[in-house]
Amino acid sequence: MILSQLISKEPLGTFVRAGDDQWFRIVRWTQFALLNAEEFGVTKENVDRMIDSKVPDIRRLLGSEGNFGEGLGLSKDWVVRIVRAVGNYGESFERHLGSGSLLKLSRGPNNLWTKGGLQYAPPIR
Repeated sequence: MILSQLISKEPLGTFVRAGDDQWFRIVRWTQFALLNAEEFGVTKENVDRMIDSKVPDIRRLLGSEGNFGEGLGLSKDWVVRIVRAVGNYGESFERHLGSGSLLKLSRGPNNLWTKGGLQYAPPIR
């Protein structure tokens, strides 16, 4: 059951089984990457065009600049591949919980901090 009213505000996030630190880092940074993609306007539809962006933060996010993915044991284009598959955080939320789902939930606190919500992520550098 999903309640319509807020009953708790806790800093919950992704989790994995104990003892697999590399997998935890990958899962955590995947969530951060999807939030950053939404904040920068990178979507499933435009991700291939955004690879050539002139904005340094977008270039780092999408692996056009830097080598952040390699530090996680992933390819440079790991974020591009994820966004192509599932979209950014907002697209995924809408499809599974929001207007594109049977639940039709509003984003509320699950919106980006720039839109009055609580979601934010550190930059990928």
